[in-house]
Amino acid sequence: MIRSLWPLHRTVVRAVERELMHTGMTAGQHAVMDELCRGGPRTVPQLARLLGLDRQPVQRLVNDATALGLAESAPNPEHRRSRLIRLTLKGEAIIRGIQEAEETELRRRLSDLTTGDVTTALHVLRRLGEEFKDLARDAPPHPTDRGDDRR
Repeated sequence: MIRSLWPLHRTVVRAVERELMHTGMTAGQHAVMDELCRGGPRTVPQLARLLGLDRQPVQRLVNDATALGLAESAPNPEHRRSRLIRLTLKGEAIIRGIQEAEETELRRRLSDLTTGDVTTALHVLRRLGEEFKDLARDAPPHPTDRGDDRR
């Protein structure tokens, strides 16, 4: 199963990129916008943790989405220096449209899977995630992780 995750991830990214071809967005921007749509405004470090990425690449994705008019920064009442990133009205409309199209297509293509199949798959993936997070806990910092995550 673990050996299947890398090729699956790359295939999913390619499929998402194909769907985004005419939007000007990348799969990474899609992931950030999807998280903002589902969970509301977040700081860049919060987004990085949720996406399992380093802060610097997430900041670049946020900068790109902001340049496209899809996201914007706002004051953070809980922290003076760490701004909240939120979707613009344009960004929210675009990501909701993409989410609806993705959901429709996946429901059509995966209609043979039962609720039990999906529940079991989610359970296994979450457990794998927990165990690998635990295994990675004492790993040396990634070379691109140059900074304090608390900002």
